[in-house]
Amino acid sequence: MGHKPKIAVIGAGASGCFAALQIYESLEGNATIQIFERSKEPLTKLRISGGGRCNVTHQLFDPELLSLRYPRGQKELRWAFERFQPKDTIEWFAKRGVTLKAEADGRMFPITDKSETIINCFLNELQKYKIPIHFEQGLVGIYQLENQIERFRLLWEGGKEEFFDIVVMATGSNRKVWSILEKLNHTIVDPVPSLFTLTLANTDLMELTGLVVPNAEIKIVPKGKAQSGPILITHWGLSGPAALRLSAWEARTLFEANYKVELSLNWVGGQSTQIVEETYSKKKESSASEKVSANPDWKLPSRFFDWILKESNIQANKRYSDLSKSDIRVLSLNLTQKKLQMVAKGVFKDEFVTAGGVNRKEIQFQTMESKLCPGLYFVGEVIDIDGITGGFNFQNAWTTSVIAAQGIRKTFVI
Repeated sequence: MGHKPKIAVIGAGASGCFAALQIYESLEGNATIQIFERSKEPLTKLRISGGGRCNVTHQLFDPELLSLRYPRGQKELRWAFERFQPKDTIEWFAKRGVTLKAEADGRMFPITDKSETIINCFLNELQKYKIPIHFEQGLVGIYQLENQIERFRLLWEGGKEEFFDIVVMATGSNRKVWSILEKLNHTIVDPVPSLFTLTLANTDLMELTGLVVPNAEIKIVPKGKAQSGPILITHWGLSGPAALRLSAWEARTLFEANYKVELSLNWVGGQSTQIVEETYSKKKESSASEKVSANPDWKLPSRFFDWILKESNIQANKRYSDLSKSDIRVLSLNLTQKKLQMVAKGVFKDEFVTAGGVNRKEIQFQTMESKLCPGLYFVGEVIDIDGITGGFNFQNAWTTSVIAAQGIRKTFVI
C-alpha cells in the first residue's frame, strides 16, 4: 500500500464503531481512522436494546431464512449474509472474550445480560487500535474534491473543516444527514416509523392487560398479509411479536393511513372459520353436556375466552348442546376474524427503527460504496433497510460494516 488513507466514520453507534474496527483490521492498521459523533455518548442504541441486555443478533444461520426477516432489504441481504451472518457475529465476539447465549425465541444476548458487556468490548477494541471518537461533532456538509488524493472536504458545526479519502456513513435515521446526502445526488426513501405497538379504539379487550394469546394472526383488512405469533394485550391495545411484525411489514401502509385502519385478528393459529365451525358442530354431539367455557380446543387463556364468549353473546355456563347454528357462526367468526379498530401508533420500549433512508439502488452491495459518489460508503440503518424485532437490525449493522471494510480494502490493496 502506498498512500496511507484517511478515513472518516460518521456516527459512533453500533454500525459506526463496528465498521471502524473492521476497516482497521481489513487494512491491517495501515490507515488513519477517526469516528465523529454528534452527541456526547457512543453506542446509545446498544445500551437500551433488549431492555438493557443488548439483543446482539439472532440464532438463525440460514441466509435465505435470515433475509426474510427484513421487510426492506431482503434481496440485498440474502447475498450479504453469505459473507457475514450471525455465526460470524458470535465468533467475532467470542474471540474477544464475549460469549453470547440464545433464548428460546432465538434472540441472542451476552451471557452477562448486560449491554455494558458489548459496549465495553467495542470501546476496548477502539482503544487498542487507537481509533478516536470525536464527540459533539455535528456534520454540516460533505463536498467532493476533484484531482486530489483526499477526495472529500467535511464541514462541521462551528466552521471546522477536514479532508478525507474515504467517508463511511453510519448515522442511522438522521434527517439532517440525509439532506446532506441529497446534495450529493442521493435519493432518500421517505422515512416512516417501523416497530411500534398498535393503539386500539376503546374496547373492553384492554381490561385483559397483560394477557398473552400465544398463537395468533393479525392483518390489515381488506388486503393485508397476516403476521403470526404471540399477541400481548396492553392497556392501550396490542403488542407482542405478531403486532410488532405487522408494524414493520406494513410500516408504509399504516403511515399513509395515519395509523387508522381496521385489523382482523385470528386468535386460533390461523385456523379457518369453517374448521372452527365444524369443530363446534361436532362438539354439540360428542360433548353435549360440557360447558362451552371449558375451551379445550384452542388453548386460549380462560379470561380471554370468556371475553370472546361475551363478544359472541354466549353465556359462559352455556353447554355445547345449547349452541344454535347462529351461536356457532358468531363464535367462530370472533375466533378467526375478529375486527378491531386501530387508531394510533404506540411505541416499542425505547427502541426506534425507521423504514426509509438511502435508496438501495444507489449502493453497490458488493462493497457498500455509493454508485454516485466514489469513496462514500454506507452501513446500518442509514440505508433503506430494516428488520423485525429480535436482533435483526443489529445483524444488518454488523454485516454491512464487514462488507464495507472489505470494499475499502479492495480500493487500497492491489
